[in-house]
Order: sequence, then structure tokens, then C-alpha cells
Amino acid sequence: MALKIALAGNPNSGKTTLFNALTGSNQFVGNWPGVTVEKKEGALRGETDVVVVDLPGIYSLSPYTAEEVVARQFLVNERPDAILNIVDGTNLERNLYLTTQLAELGIPIVIAVNMMDVVTKQGDVIHIHRLSKELGCEVIEISALKGTGVAEAAAAAVGKAKMRMPESHRHHFCGSVEHALAHIEEALHHSLPAGQERWYSVKLFERDSRVQEYLGLSPETIAHIEEDIASCERELDDDAESIITNERYNYITDVIRRCYTRKNASGVTISDKIDAIVTNRWLALPIFAAVMFLTYYISVTTIGTWATDWANDVLFGEIIPPAVEGFLTGIGTADWLVRLIVDGIIGGVGAVLGFVPQLLVLFFFLAFLEACGYMARIAFIMDRIFRKFGLSGKSFIPMLIGTGCSVPGIMASRTIESERDRRMTVITTSFVPCSAKLPVIALIAGALFGGAWWVAPSAYFVGIMAVLCSGLILKKLKMFRGEDAAFVMELPAYHMPTVRNLLRSMWERSWSFIKKAGTVILLSSMVIWFLSNFGFVGGRFGMVEDMSGSILASFGSMIAWIFRPLGFGNWEASVATLTGLVAKENVVGTFGVLLGAGEVSEHGAEVWELLRQMFTAHGAYAFLVFNLLCAPCFAAIGAIRREMQSGKWTLFAVGYQTVLAYAAALVVNQLGELFTGHGSVIGTFAALLIIAGFIYTLVRKERTA
Repeated sequence: MALKIALAGNPNSGKTTLFNALTGSNQFVGNWPGVTVEKKEGALRGETDVVVVDLPGIYSLSPYTAEEVVARQFLVNERPDAILNIVDGTNLERNLYLTTQLAELGIPIVIAVNMMDVVTKQGDVIHIHRLSKELGCEVIEISALKGTGVAEAAAAAVGKAKMRMPESHRHHFCGSVEHALAHIEEALHHSLPAGQERWYSVKLFERDSRVQEYLGLSPETIAHIEEDIASCERELDDDAESIITNERYNYITDVIRRCYTRKNASGVTISDKIDAIVTNRWLALPIFAAVMFLTYYISVTTIGTWATDWANDVLFGEIIPPAVEGFLTGIGTADWLVRLIVDGIIGGVGAVLGFVPQLLVLFFFLAFLEACGYMARIAFIMDRIFRKFGLSGKSFIPMLIGTGCSVPGIMASRTIESERDRRMTVITTSFVPCSAKLPVIALIAGALFGGAWWVAPSAYFVGIMAVLCSGLILKKLKMFRGEDAAFVMELPAYHMPTVRNLLRSMWERSWSFIKKAGTVILLSSMVIWFLSNFGFVGGRFGMVEDMSGSILASFGSMIAWIFRPLGFGNWEASVATLTGLVAKENVVGTFGVLLGAGEVSEHGAEVWELLRQMFTAHGAYAFLVFNLLCAPCFAAIGAIRREMQSGKWTLFAVGYQTVLAYAAALVVNQLGELFTGHGSVIGTFAALLIIAGFIYTLVRKERTA
């Protein structure tokens, strides 16, 4: 039977980096039974009979969050063979709080003090041997990011697991608490699981209802131990849970005083100095706006666009299509098959893959912002804003993840404790542009606005505004009323990420986009090509000379009236919008097939000109707004269904997203028509009515009953 090593630690302690280093690609990801918290486990490198279980990042074993419940149940009930406790060396005081609880479980434990490279760089010294003696277990210094000490920590944990001999805990509470704990152990001597007496006694002292229920204690027994607890509370003039918390921190402070030598006696670190600027009440948001503007400007307008132009104009314009067409024609391939491959497959898939360079640049910058610690600050900054709009700062994390793909972003909402906040986050996460929407943004920016620098950043902030306004609207509905949940988040120290990790993160996100282009987009492009090239001519079914007589054109014409008030009432744009429900990249792929991107000459001038003929400037931006905000792709809708666990809630989410998108796009187009002198009375009235209703919804007072 394989040995199980539990990897436990605080969020932002480097636990995920260590887990990846220990297991490599031998990982399995699922959900813990009965809950939606992610479960990770993998075989230890070089040890096929050792499984590493990555527990959720937690601050304690008190069951306040779903993650803490999962971690506690696993440790207490399944009893792994050893615990590898990863501790952030730059924040020992906060991290050792969990360590004191883990040490009481009676399971062999090895402590890995992470980020030692940062500690050394700061000029601080952690006396590892002294710390090991104080804590009563083996302590190893590591840097998960650089890979130093990782093998030693793993070997130590495996050794402890094989010995199955935990050291006795070294931490003792004050006399009155120890006296009460001794009485509890004595009263329940035969009821407490062997080897876990200490942990259960402490939890009973804290009046942990889950433990009382699990042990099946009678009211008489609870009343008996309550006398000792109440006596201790009177003596120390505090409640039981606070007494334990204070005692732990007193012990930790004493340990740190003996084992940690700081170069900077004031305790003000470089991270603190940076935070004084980037989290400043007045500067934080302008700095964030500037950072995101610069990120999208470089990705979509400069470096990313230069590479994408080459991919679209040269690779998928001048090199691949003529070469493939020449080869197929040379071997006598049927004309319809040549057109399918060149116009359908290469035109559709190539139109999407051409934007991969922009995604690579964008994901590199986002990976850097995440890895260096800045994005954690943004969650803290956005909490001040989000809370005013009925959301939690934790909602920003799923939205940040959603910039890569809405599916993992929606799934990340499961870490939000408040059911109300979680549902609102699930509904609004897909408003933030994901990687699949970036090609749509780039297409509209290039074709209709001459590659203008402001289009991509404005799309990002349209998504943020949709999130904030939705928070105000939804929280006033009866189904979303409730108290705001507290937001607690630890800010990691700033550090320079390694190029290897940045490239790995960039490639992992981009690869999912490329795989979708090779599967979903490929199949969709073939279907779109067939439907746009076949129809009924003279009562007979066959290929058509003009796409306007195709099956796709007939269907698109039937639904075009729906989008006419939004400024894109032609059948091509209507069909592209609908195919975007399968995958948002399909919007670009559909135009690639319909406009014959495979035959486009240098610089894509023909495609650009055809698109300009389809849209006015305001109609194009309305098209962009609608596709940014409307119901996401089928995969994201499936993720909403899984997280909501309700068909009705899913329908509400999709319906709300689509109605908001339609209203926003209508306002953009109709006001654009008005300002350019082409507005209609009905259209202008509808736009003004929507704006008035929107303002009323935002400012009306929330009902308390």
C-alpha cells in the first residue's frame, strides 16, 4: 500500500510550487467527495509507492471555510503517514499558527521553511537547528521556486512516514489551560481516538461543535467538561477560543524571538515600502489602470500585434494557403475538397491561430503580475471597490483567472465562503475578457479602428464596469440579499519570478487555446464552410456560386432582425455571434471562413475592407460589447451549471448575461447613430429608456424586508 504524505500550508506559502516540484506531471486533479474544493494528488518523483496529497491552502484547522473542513477531515479521519508542512520563512508568525495545530494531531511531521532565498536576501537569519529543537520536529530550509532543498524535504517526509513514530509536541499552554485539558482527557479517556487525545482535548476546550457531534458526547459529559472550561475562562477573563489563540501566538512569539534574527529591526520590509505606494488609497486604482493598460497595449497593439500580423498576413496568408492549395491541386484533389481545406479549415482555424502571438505576450505579463505578488494586492485593493457594489474582494481572483479562460475562473469561485457572493461571482466572472475573446477584440480593433491603442484596454474596463454594475443590480434582488462576508487575505512578499515558471504558465494557458483551435474550432469551421457553400439552387441541393444563397445565409437572415438595432443586422455577423456560443474564438473563425481568409493577399486588406462594409464604427463597437458580455461558450455554461448545481440558477445567469449584453450594445449603437446624425426616434427613445431604467436600478434604495 502506497505511503501518503499530506502537503499542508497557508495560502501563498509556495505550496503549489512545491507540489509541482515534488510530483512533476504525475498529478491527478478532482474534487473532494461531497464538496467542490479542488483535490490534487500525485506520485512522488522517483517513489512510485509514495503519494503526495496537496491539501487546500488554509490558515488553521478551525472549520470556518470549506477548505479548512476538507483539510481537517482528511488529516483527522484518513490519517496520512506524514505531514510535510510548508511554512513561508518571510512570515513565520502567521504560518506557525497552523504548525502548532498540526503538531497536536499525532502524525509524523516535517517542516519545510520556504522562501529562504528571500529571507537571506533581506539579511535575516533563521536558526534552523534551534527552530527544530523548539518545535520538536525536523525542519528543513527550502526554496520551492528555485528547487533547493526540495529533495531533502521529500526524503525527510518519506523517512518519517516509514518510521511511523511522531515526536511528542513541545508546545504547552499556560497552567490553567493545561489543567483543564488534563481533566478533559481524563474524563474522556476511553472516548478519544488513540494518538489524537491532545488535538481532541484542545478542540473540546474550544467548544468545537463538530468534534462534540463526531464523538457523540452526551449532554451530561459536555456539562461535566464545561465546568473546567468555564473555570479557566473566569480565571483568564476571556472566552475559550480566544484563550487558545492567544496562547498559541504567545508561544510562537517566544519561538521567533529565539530562532529568528532580523537585520531590519524596524520590521519594515521592501514589500512594505512598495505597498505604501501601490496600495495607497488614492494611487492604487490609477496604478492598477496604468498597469493593465500597459499590459494590453503591449500585447494587442505593439509587440503582440507585430507578431500576429506576420502570422495572419504571411504564415496563414502567403505561405500555408498557397502551398497547400498548390499541393492539393497538383495531386488532382477535387475542387470542393480543396476549398474545404483551404477556405474552411485553414481559413477558419488559421484566423484563430493567428492571434496566438498576442495571447503568448498577454499571458506572459499576467503570469509575471501573479507570480511577483502584485495581483494579490489588486484583490485587496478591489475589495474596497467591490464591497460598495455588493461583491467581495475574493471575487476578483476568479475574474483574474478568467482572463485566461472563463471555465477555471468560474470554478475558482468555489473558494468564496458566502453563497450569495459565490453566485454573484459565477454570474459576472465571464464579463471579464478571456483569451478566447482577445481575437475578437483584436479583429475589431484592426479592421474597424486601424489598430487603435484604446480598443483593447477599453474592452477590459467594459467588462469590469459590467461586473460592478451587476453587483449593484443583483444585490437589490431578493435572492441576493444578505450580509457582506468578511474579506481576509494574506499578501505575499514581492519577489522576482523565474523565467522558467513564467514560460510554463504562459504555455499552459496558451496550449488550452491551441487545443481548442485544433478540435472545436476545426470542427466548427468545417460545418460553417459546408453550410455556407451548399444550398438549394433551382429546387436542387448542391454547391452555390454565391454564399447569399446558402443554408447558412438563409438561417442568418432569419435571425438578423434580432441584431439590427445593435448595428450588425447582416447575416454574416449574426451567424458569427451565434457560433461564438460554441467557442468565442468561432466569431473570428466564422469570419475567416465566410470572407475567404485563405485567399486573402498581403496585409489582409480584403478581409479588413469586407468587415468595414459590414459595420459602422459604433456598430462594430456594439458588436464587440455584445460578444464580450453575452452568454459565454458552452464549456463555461457547463461550468456555471456545475457550480450553481441548479438548472434554474444557470438559466438565470445566462439570461441575465444576454439581456445585459443586448441592452449595452443597443445603447452603444443607438447613441452612436444619434451623434453621427443617423439616429431614429424609436432607437434613441429605446436607448434613453434603458439608460434611465439602469440609473434608477443603480440608485434606488435596497429593500431590507
